[in-house]
Amino acid sequence: MKHELNPENWVDLYSDYLFNYTISRVNESEIAKDLVQETFLAGLGALKNFKGEAHERTWLIAILKRKIIDYYRKINSNKGKAEVRIQFNSGDDNEGEWLETNVADPFDKTAEDEFENQELGAAIYSCLAKLNTKQAEAFKMKTILGMETEDICNDLNITTSNFWVLIHRARTAMAECLEKHWF
Repeated sequence: MKHELNPENWVDLYSDYLFNYTISRVNESEIAKDLVQETFLAGLGALKNFKGEAHERTWLIAILKRKIIDYYRKINSNKGKAEVRIQFNSGDDNEGEWLETNVADPFDKTAEDEFENQELGAAIYSCLAKLNTKQAEAFKMKTILGMETEDICNDLNITTSNFWVLIHRARTAMAECLEKHWF
């Protein structure tokens, strides 16, 4: 099923949801409003990149997540600190917590780092090809595309319980495969 974008409805349909999502991560109302506004602007600028694979809200959330990460990178680099990596630790669909960890400067990469990233990417796709079709699709949609569970279940025509079984098995198989072939 191909999804379509209707930017003229974004503010009415998604501004409250995006604001609530953002405020829980940045804890400042004005910054949250700015990030939501930047998300809408980035979405307008990226309309041609929308493939219709995700629902409109899922696509906007993916953009917003990048805006939040960029915000934290900016405030930390302005203070001369290391880059902050933000990782969402999720126990179920929409609940969880954001974890911040300091990591090395992403612009201070060596040729060895670049090779390692290419090697890891190849290993991930090689391992992904070894999964059964439904597991691979669920894994790609959730982990790579960042889609919401509800959207994935609708697209794959599966129940939420079935999705969590698929994603658990896919993650376990991916971890085992990567451990064997990459580490």
